[in-house]
Amino acid sequence: MYISELDTPALTVDLDILERNIAQMATLCQNLDIPLRPHTKTHKVPQIAQMQIEAGAQGITCQKVGEAEVMVAVGIDDILIPYNIVGKPKLERLMQLAKQATITVAVDSDITARGLSEQAQKDGATIQVVVEMDTGSKRCGVQSPQAVQALAQTIVDLPGLDFQGVMTYPSRLEAKPFIDETLELLRKDGISVSMVSGGGTGSEVNSKQIGCTETRSGSYIYEGMQRIGPETVNPETCALRMIVTVVSTPTANRVITDGGMKAFTSYPPTPYGYIIEQPEVKIYGMSVEHGHIDVSGSSHRFQVGEQLSVIPVHQGMTSNLHDELVAVRNGQVEAIWPIAGRGKVK
Repeated sequence: MYISELDTPALTVDLDILERNIAQMATLCQNLDIPLRPHTKTHKVPQIAQMQIEAGAQGITCQKVGEAEVMVAVGIDDILIPYNIVGKPKLERLMQLAKQATITVAVDSDITARGLSEQAQKDGATIQVVVEMDTGSKRCGVQSPQAVQALAQTIVDLPGLDFQGVMTYPSRLEAKPFIDETLELLRKDGISVSMVSGGGTGSEVNSKQIGCTETRSGSYIYEGMQRIGPETVNPETCALRMIVTVVSTPTANRVITDGGMKAFTSYPPTPYGYIIEQPEVKIYGMSVEHGHIDVSGSSHRFQVGEQLSVIPVHQGMTSNLHDELVAVRNGQVEAIWPIAGRGKVK
């Protein structure tokens, strides 16, 4: 089958670019001598996760228990969930995963740690734990090295928990004093640290320099080695393409496609995306099921039924809206992969 035969909107991935992105990140981390633990929340596709592991990744990262369940189901056995897991339903599912694979989760409070321990004891499981540090992102995470020390002491004493170390996001050079002081406090307490996990596409060098034992990168899979924005989309490094069809040409300066917010993302930035065939035109707006394109800067005469290839700006959010990903090489479909982690927000 050719791309032109796909029903639209169709989410596709260019396999040549995808494979190159995987190889480049693997090579970078190998050259830095820092293990890579790719974050799968961007693609949510088990087949791509397996490709990353085959390229040398030491395991993967999943943001939610549901994503991890999808990956464990295909045999992936080393997963970090850098998230506070709270509530009985999630904890029960988490402990079932911990019996099938090596699962590590993050905590930043005594309450979360004790909840993990209680469920682990009930289910006869052991779960690996890292303490999340807030080294500047102002999201989750304990606020000082002393707070890490206190929480680590609690974790070490709780049954069913196996303290592994610490994590942060993103990897900033400014975080090094925080990390160094933390590790020294834990060393003095005789608490062993085997994991210092950093993260962020484009932050791999920083992860190495601040003393991380691994780095988590996710967006590179579809964007390349640096994050993109509305004005920096690069068709040479961006692997994802949404194939849309022109469904209306109401005026000389406007065409409408069948790809709107439900295909791309809610409330997208303006202009949105990059149209490969005619990069001079701009998606200036979207309604729920329509893409609004300003074609005033183009000499091309658009026709109803014409297909366009759009590189989304936030490729991870776009992926989460679709059931399947069409893998394409040189214009031909090679595979159709379920986006098995799509919608797994629990």
